[in-house]
Amino acid sequence: MPRRQLGRRLRDLRNRARMTTRVAAQRLEWSEAKIWRIETGQTSLRGLDVEAMCKVYGAPDDLVAPLTALARETKARGWWTEYGDVIAEGFEVYIGLEEAAYRLSTYENELVPGLLQTEDYTRAMLAAARPDMSSVETDRRVAVRAARQALLTRDTDPVRLRALLTETVLRRRVGGPEVIKGQLEHLRRMCDRPNVEIRSVPDDSGYHEGMDTGRFVLLEFDSGTGELAEPPVVYVETFTGSAYFDKDAEIDRYRAALASIEAVAVDARDPIEATLAAL
Repeated sequence: MPRRQLGRRLRDLRNRARMTTRVAAQRLEWSEAKIWRIETGQTSLRGLDVEAMCKVYGAPDDLVAPLTALARETKARGWWTEYGDVIAEGFEVYIGLEEAAYRLSTYENELVPGLLQTEDYTRAMLAAARPDMSSVETDRRVAVRAARQALLTRDTDPVRLRALLTETVLRRRVGGPEVIKGQLEHLRRMCDRPNVEIRSVPDDSGYHEGMDTGRFVLLEFDSGTGELAEPPVVYVETFTGSAYFDKDAEIDRYRAALASIEAVAVDARDPIEATLAAL
């Protein structure tokens, strides 16, 4: 989050200076790719680099010190850095955003979202997807997922989660009957948490925009004062990579998609009970 905040502020300064990334890169004697990585929060920064950018962009003097201090925070290491060997390239960015979010809204049409998976479900999924994976790597991947799930149960300000799951997700046989039973019972318990809302999209619900969007997560951030600290961001994961969207028009499209999906969704408790009874 500090990297994202700093990148956004530096991008705003560059835009106010009416300077393209190419011109900025030339004046700083950097590559355009480096400017892009900084502005999108992909890399940490030294205070000297921030001072140089502020000078080139003509930043007000009273803004240089706060931005330099923010640069020091970009070097902080999150707990997930210990699992760099098993975290997909780029996913550490998502974990950092997830840690900072106050609300997550997710639509899932294939699998139970990672924040709601049981250990057995995760292991069964990994075994099916990567049968050649070593037990050590499997254990570490499971540990990462368990650490992420602490967001939902921590004592102070647990993240608010709204999960919209297709009925297919509840019925999909990942692992044996006992694995599925345990997963569904876990979802039922999570429905009772005040910070978690799980809804199911019936198979016969007709068209909704989730059919076009596929799975995605909308992350929202709070300053603690009732105002948004950072613009929301949408995370979309595909088979070969991931993408982040944060432009106003993009966020509006995904909010509309969420509304479309939620309009046909029902409380997940009854579908969960029905699926358990059919096992």
